[in-house]
Amino acid sequence: MTTPATAPTPFMQVRAELADILEFGATPAGTRRVINILGGTVTGERLNGRILPGGADWQVIRSDEVADISARYTIEADSGALILVSSDGVRHGPPEVIARLARGEDVDPALYYFRTAMRFETAGDDVAWLNGIIAIAKGKREANAVILDVYEVL
Repeated sequence: MTTPATAPTPFMQVRAELADILEFGATPAGTRRVINILGGTVTGERLNGRILPGGADWQVIRSDEVADISARYTIEADSGALILVSSDGVRHGPPEVIARLARGEDVDPALYYFRTAMRFETAGDDVAWLNGIIAIAKGKREANAVILDVYEVL
């Protein structure tokens, strides 16, 4: 008899507060938009802190309606260490679900796919372990925020 596998637990949760979407329109690369990051929080068993204002999520909505995501921002750990975050991924789902997200409705994240691959860079001794990992985040979009459950790839 086999024992059921336990679901992995995230080592941190990111809650990024977002500005309104800046729509650039249709460019040769796709429909381009930028969402500035206003701040936020980071909580977890291995990392706690805050997101500093000034980052952004640069997106291209491709011809297949997939949002190609590229976010860059800074976490300030509770210790004061600064952490550069690079997060690249995709978000997509049925058109009616994406339309509900666009209207700012609360949508069950099981109804759409939102994943990013994350890398980190820091000089902080207490968080230097981040320099050597790749993480995968499972995301949820809210009206003016993104919530990411972040898992270390082992």
